Amino acid sequence: MPKPTKGARLGGGPAHERLMLANLAAALFTHKSIKTTETRAKRLRPVAERLVTFAKRGDLHARRRVLATIGDKTVVHELFTEIAPQVALRDGGYTRITKLGFRKGDNASMVQMELVLEPVSPKVKSNKASAKASAPVVEETVVEEAPEAEVVETEAVEADAAEAPVEEAK
Repeated sequence: MPKPTKGARLGGGPAHERLMLANLAAALFTHKSIKTTETRAKRLRPVAERLVTFAKRGDLHARRRVLATIGDKTVVHELFTEIAPQVALRDGGYTRITKLGFRKGDNASMVQMELVLEPVSPKVKSNKASAKASAPVVEETVVEEAPEAEVVETEAVEADAAEAPVEEAK
């Protein structure tokens, strides 16, 4: 669980904040998307992602840990049976926060918080590894050729400079 902040806790004490975040998480899992203030969404994100991680484990102890936070058995059942399999391949980042603008009444920053349920496209690691392996070979050949050319030019310039003072002296 994330460490609670000092001072004001979203309009109440720590118990009120814990219950409000549990209700927001339940609404998020039920509707897959909620509209709330930016501050509440930022405080909800670690709580919701932790609950989804428990749901991905899927064992009885994880279910009881989630039930301790969210008291509604139907929401917990939906989280474990519908949401967890959809995010099974995802390694984190189960929520997305999109800014919507400001609320008319008090000018509070509003956001849309939603679950990221799209399938994960695996990153191709073999292409990057082979590209990195072939790139240093090309760079080494370029590096080896370039200093030789500079050395030859430098020697030629030094030879011209050495001959010039001799000619001036004559």
